Amino acid sequence: MARIVLDDLAHSYRPHPAGPDDFALKRIDTVWEDGGAYALLGPSGCGKTTLLNIISGLLIPSQGRVLYGETDVTRLPPEKRNIAQVFQFPVLYDTMTVRENLAFPLRNRGVSPADTAKRVMEVAEALDLVAVLDAKASGLSADAKQKISLGRGLVRSDVAAILFDEPLTVIDPHLKWQLRRKLKEIHDRFKLTLIYVTHDQVEAMTFADKVVVMFDGEIVQIGTPQELFEYPEHTFVGYFIGSPGMNLLPVTVEGDMAAIGSSRIPLPAALAEKARAAQARGAKLELGVRPMYLGLEDAGSPHGAPARIQLVEDQGDCRIVTVGMGEVTIKARVPEGRAIPTHEARAVFPPEWTRMFADGRLIK
Repeated sequence: MARIVLDDLAHSYRPHPAGPDDFALKRIDTVWEDGGAYALLGPSGCGKTTLLNIISGLLIPSQGRVLYGETDVTRLPPEKRNIAQVFQFPVLYDTMTVRENLAFPLRNRGVSPADTAKRVMEVAEALDLVAVLDAKASGLSADAKQKISLGRGLVRSDVAAILFDEPLTVIDPHLKWQLRRKLKEIHDRFKLTLIYVTHDQVEAMTFADKVVVMFDGEIVQIGTPQELFEYPEHTFVGYFIGSPGMNLLPVTVEGDMAAIGSSRIPLPAALAEKARAAQARGAKLELGVRPMYLGLEDAGSPHGAPARIQLVEDQGDCRIVTVGMGEVTIKARVPEGRAIPTHEARAVFPPEWTRMFADGRLIK
């Protein structure tokens, strides 16, 4: 296993990049701790796979270094890094049995037959593959084949990290949660460094101890699922995490109030002071609140700002309410059974759940 350090990393697919827009990965400095379970999360085209390929050695970065522990592996090929990769489509030998597929990496490294058999059985038990050890891989389901692909990485005791590139894309939805649970069990048992690339926030949040969120070639936040949800450090994180995502409203700050049109939203004094300082520097200010924390009260309430109910969508356990505030549309997530105003309403922004952003970055 290894502690993976990305030191001043950047990458461009152009031979002579002229500026930041020519880089698929912009400046990245981060550490993946030994034994951690990480999810690399972001939309298509944000640089996730490029970063994974640099960590694995399939790509050499345009600048910066990759270190495994204290060893600089930037220019070492994948086979010299002691890593395993699990791809979107299972990589295995269809004509071999499950047992032969799992044993193959060890036989290639000259491990004794006895030690190979012992390790294969240990991994097969962990992945619930014992019953099919002597079956041909070609006849198995897609999720079983992906388990075999995972097992080929786990079977090596010297593996520094296992890298997953959207491994559940081809798996039926009702089987995905079983494989995610199995990956968690594997991590708890073997304490391997796992890096899991996905664009699916549910996969990321349920798999990882730490989620690494990427946007436009940059890592914009690394944190636990709770940290990303409650304290997004970038507006993209607020919008991308959660369903619906965080409401983001362009505002100005007047005294201890956030102003949007004719509406005024009270802010904690310390937050308002920092927001005013950012505004004085010319920063664009945005107020953020999660739909589940946005309150809706009747039009006669003394609290909140004037709003109009535009649409109510029933999702069974809750209702998603689209609310108009002047020229801005926001959403509230209302639990089933709680009353919703019929037309005119007041939108209430709880100070403890209200966040302010300056030029896209959280004001702390």
